[in-house]
Amino acid sequence: MIDLSKITRRSTADIARRIVQDIPEGATVNLGIGQPMAISNYLPSDREILLHSENGLLGMGPLATGDQIDPEIVNAGKQPVTMLPGASICHHADSFAMIRGGHLDICVLGAFQVSVKGDIANWRTGDPRAIPAVGGAMDLALGAKKTFVMMEHLTKEGQSKLVQECTYPLTALAAVGCVYTDLATIEVTPEGLLAVDWVDGLSFDELQEISGVPLINSQK
Repeated sequence: MIDLSKITRRSTADIARRIVQDIPEGATVNLGIGQPMAISNYLPSDREILLHSENGLLGMGPLATGDQIDPEIVNAGKQPVTMLPGASICHHADSFAMIRGGHLDICVLGAFQVSVKGDIANWRTGDPRAIPAVGGAMDLALGAKKTFVMMEHLTKEGQSKLVQECTYPLTALAAVGCVYTDLATIEVTPEGLLAVDWVDGLSFDELQEISGVPLINSQK
């Protein structure tokens, strides 16, 4: 049994910064509800990355604080956000036309499960206390040119969110290109899941055991 209490996991900020490393200059990126929304706070000022929010905002900036807060300027998760110079607001339908028309380079979504084939389940676990709502996730996962997933590696019960096959209702098939967790960065490839990097203090063999699905070691 691996004692993860002795491992320093990546914080949400750490994962966000790691994802930013893989976003190319000039990309248009949608941030899904939940953890991915933190990414807006960690975009370097010297890089041009255009953030899209599905409720109709293009050119979104960091989360708003203090006097910056305008209750009418929010992201898809209803968090107050800022607008960068040149930002624009559009109708919800026009925003989804951007998504469905293939105009987004990347979307970053949270997930409950990601399969070895890149299938994603992120809208329902079957918990009767939760209100199932897929929102725009299906449109984003299939409409964006690339889909990244930002999530915790394990559930609260200690089970891996990387699975052979998703057991929760699917959001999209074979959509995920890369998974970023508090323990590792894992790319979905035709040959299988490629472990790109992982946190200090954790060996590849330990990561393999924790993940519960076959991984390929990129550092061999």
